[in-house]
Amino acid sequence: MYEDKTLICKDCGKEFVFTAGEQEFYAEKGFQNEPQRCKECRVARKNAAKPARELFTAVCAKCGKEAKIPFEPKSDKPVYCSECFAAMKQA
Repeated sequence: MYEDKTLICKDCGKEFVFTAGEQEFYAEKGFQNEPQRCKECRVARKNAAKPARELFTAVCAKCGKEAKIPFEPKSDKPVYCSECFAAMKQA
């Protein structure tokens, strides 16, 4: 029923394929228009609207390495680097 189509991205000008499966999905959802941007440009546009996450620096309570965390550390709670945190979750 559907066949792959090659479209041109309106942002970067590259060709991208609008697959038969994607066309079927669009039809099921009732979308009237074909996509105008390639996947990379859609992702970039989506992420541009998000505010940048502020990262805080802390010292790992287990190994002493510096860790970047997405929350402000509190002095009464230990903070772990990603390696130590993952090891603790597995134990």
